[in-house]
Amino acid sequence: MLALIVDDDEIALAMLEHTLKRSGFEVITASNGREALETLRQHPVRLVISDWDMPGMTGLELCRAVRSGEFEQYIYFVLLTSHRRNDEIVQGLAAGADDFIVKPFHPPELILRVRAGERILGLETRDVTIFALARLAESRDTDTGEHLERVQKYCGCLARYLYQQGMFQVEIDREFIHLIQQTSPLHDIGKVGIPDAILLKPGRFTPEEFDVMKRHTKIGADTLQAALDKYPGAKFLRMARDIALTHHEKFDGTGYPQGLAGKDIPLCGRIVAVADVYDALTTKRVYKDAFPHEQAVQMIGEQAGRHFDPQIVDAFLVCSEAFREINLTQRPEAVLSTYETTHRAVMV
Repeated sequence: MLALIVDDDEIALAMLEHTLKRSGFEVITASNGREALETLRQHPVRLVISDWDMPGMTGLELCRAVRSGEFEQYIYFVLLTSHRRNDEIVQGLAAGADDFIVKPFHPPELILRVRAGERILGLETRDVTIFALARLAESRDTDTGEHLERVQKYCGCLARYLYQQGMFQVEIDREFIHLIQQTSPLHDIGKVGIPDAILLKPGRFTPEEFDVMKRHTKIGADTLQAALDKYPGAKFLRMARDIALTHHEKFDGTGYPQGLAGKDIPLCGRIVAVADVYDALTTKRVYKDAFPHEQAVQMIGEQAGRHFDPQIVDAFLVCSEAFREINLTQRPEAVLSTYETTHRAVMV
């Protein structure tokens, strides 16, 4: 995340810059409010740490200028100040400050407060992006919403079980569980780039048509990568990109689009693969009936080490009754879902 530090004291400016850079932030500096305002107009800054007392334009005046409506994206604003009276704090909040750090600052406290601002900005970016992209997917397929909800719950169920069992400890923590539940609905976002004649075809694909359908993985990943380029610190975009690109890879290396195998496939992609195929097998469509839950479980079990990561399959088998419950309670009466066109030449 790009941070702007504003202070007319060169020593304080250098200390702030050093502290933030050590914690991985990209930093630009300004020595007064007017210079800072011009910098904000030229660079995609999301976080400002500004001294309150500066000649020309104070930090308070800079904060008011930032909140004036000129900037499209929200900028998290921290005032660095020796002002501690209640009326001064109220004055700062009224100007639009998000937080205060009292001089002389304590570096660990500074980083903790800045990280809190980073989380808030991340929530804003994440929620807006996921909502917009999920709605985009629904615009191509009116049944996609129910499919996305089920896959989201399946992924959460698997990730929680793996976490509770202490599996994939380097990768799975509570944040991973939260992120995979949030981002798994974007796995097929690339369908928006597939022609209707193929996406909505009510039968099996020809080899040529299936080659076109395969492109949805790359289209989705490229779309999310473009957003990630703009917000490189957004972990949810990174996971969403990995899921979109790799949820059709197979553990034995025979999947697409890259032919990745084993642990080269991101864990999030390996989890979504199981959830997505289970929902495919248990959904009715024009060219096949829905498989019973028991048969779907058996088919996925038989693909351990081939289509799926054996450890994920083991977790799925333990969680299969939870999958059955989700499948029963999250399924509308409608019988045809076009989302599954992506699986017609895979397992069914």
